[in-house]
Amino acid sequence: MTQMPPHRTDRRRLLQAGALVLLIGAPHLAQAGRVVAVRIWPAQDYTRVTIESDGELQARKTTVDQAHRLVVDIEGIDLIEGMRELVGKLQSDDPNIAAIRVAPLGANLARLTVDLKKPIKPQVFNLEPVAAYGHRLVLDLYPVQTVDPFEELIRQHTAAVDESARRAADLLGAELRDLPDAPADDPLGDLIARREQRPPQKAPASPSAPANEPKPSQRPQTERLIIVALDPGHGGEDPGAIGPGGTQEKDVVLQVAKKLRERINATTVNGNPMRAYMTRDADFFVPLGTRVQKAQRVRADLFISIHADAFMTPRPQGASIFALSTKGASSAAARWMANKENAADLVGGINVKVKDATLQRTLLDMSTTAQIKDSLKLGGAMLAEVGRVGKLHKPRVEQAGFAVLKAPDIPSVLVETAFISNPDEETRLRSEAYQNQLADALLKGIVKYFAANPPLARVRSV
Repeated sequence: MTQMPPHRTDRRRLLQAGALVLLIGAPHLAQAGRVVAVRIWPAQDYTRVTIESDGELQARKTTVDQAHRLVVDIEGIDLIEGMRELVGKLQSDDPNIAAIRVAPLGANLARLTVDLKKPIKPQVFNLEPVAAYGHRLVLDLYPVQTVDPFEELIRQHTAAVDESARRAADLLGAELRDLPDAPADDPLGDLIARREQRPPQKAPASPSAPANEPKPSQRPQTERLIIVALDPGHGGEDPGAIGPGGTQEKDVVLQVAKKLRERINATTVNGNPMRAYMTRDADFFVPLGTRVQKAQRVRADLFISIHADAFMTPRPQGASIFALSTKGASSAAARWMANKENAADLVGGINVKVKDATLQRTLLDMSTTAQIKDSLKLGGAMLAEVGRVGKLHKPRVEQAGFAVLKAPDIPSVLVETAFISNPDEETRLRSEAYQNQLADALLKGIVKYFAANPPLARVRSV
């Protein structure tokens, strides 16, 4: 037998050893990513489904069939309990999702089937690890048919006015039934006047149509509806700052915004009714540019973004109000705050592949000098009132390049209600009493601003 040269023998041994190493390591190399968390964020605007893992997942195939069913084949995942938990996360009142099913298709391949309550436009994309999150595969389910937000505000206002008129009519009818029978020559208007102890008013044409019952057709057509856009910061995947006691910024600012909405909707300024519009009214994420765009769609007269400040140490305290600056921040702290708030899109997660020219232009637009001037007036009026219910971090309105304040046609401010990183202020922010005081102060500032700066007439009356 011919003997191999020593160098060829050594090479064969090395190749065999290498093959053995590859065979041993192959299962480990093919091991799927581990699901560390699954989340569902339901909202009327859209529902988000998030699958977080310690390795990148890929949506290999995404289809939507005629039966309103979304099917996503996910590669790089082993079907473990983490994926199955999505079924248990679904809420029955989710406005967009009816049911979820998960099934294995093979090694490291799973199929996610989502039964939909209505036609949707899905966006499926990946997010790189950021902050406390690992890799995220995101499914955003947007309804195909949406309600025009401006028309919805008008409808809500009209319904509220009609309901108020109905209650007034019911109350008046009850009072009339309690009155003694009137002489035949005693007009109804005189009876009402005697009951209320004031001069008689002109009697209505008939008892079935009291004079002070407003009818929709008789409502003044030149009524100017003042719209205030309220923007509770963060939401959904983005909790915002978290206090030492575990309080999440996104929760307390939403509570404050809802209280302020109630007060705005019950207020008139110089005879003009006010109506609040919220960029989010539940726990879901809204990108910064979309918040501005939403305010523009409803033709808002003001834009007020509500936040709860945080710092690296627990000492700072007090409320702050910011307006936009196009010439640099008014202080190092204002610049730091703007940079922190502008990073919200990274944490909340936006689909960078979606090319929305209007949205991008909104983010890049520089507000006009007049808008910034009006924003400073609004901020000054609000700061004076907020200072009456708590401490101020700075006695003046500060300025920085906040992305959410860049609507060129809407006076816009960002309110930092308190330092949630300060234990005492975190406790106050969680207090309903303080939230009510804060909402009252913000409303007074808004009313004071409009009293000195009446809104311009709209082209379209309501």
